[in-house]
Amino acid sequence: MVKSCVTSREAVPPLPIFSHATVSGKTVYVSGSIGCDKDFKLVGGLEEQTRAGIENMLKIVRSAGADLQNILKVNIFLTNLKEDFAPMNKIYAEYFSEHPPARTCVGVAVLPMGASFEIECICELP
Repeated sequence: MVKSCVTSREAVPPLPIFSHATVSGKTVYVSGSIGCDKDFKLVGGLEEQTRAGIENMLKIVRSAGADLQNILKVNIFLTNLKEDFAPMNKIYAEYFSEHPPARTCVGVAVLPMGASFEIECICELP
């Protein structure tokens, strides 16, 4: 197995122990993105964090050589699944309305930096 790491200059920098993504063959495994800016400050409430997290993930996907339509599987983590599921889905649908990828959404106790939302994905290089 040969694997390589992807780093995007446009995305929020990864922490020293992470890579933005790992590529093995034609498969890209993208690390989780929360809704923060490049200074690691959260960008508002759930809707803003959702949009920022998705946008950051897409920057990484594009740096790997793929795009939105190449995403096969998405995992989403919410700290308040009951209250945030519907508003998160509204933002999510703006990006993934046509041919949406397989998806899992899980409620979790805590996310890094007190975030409400985190997203990760697996995609295939074209």
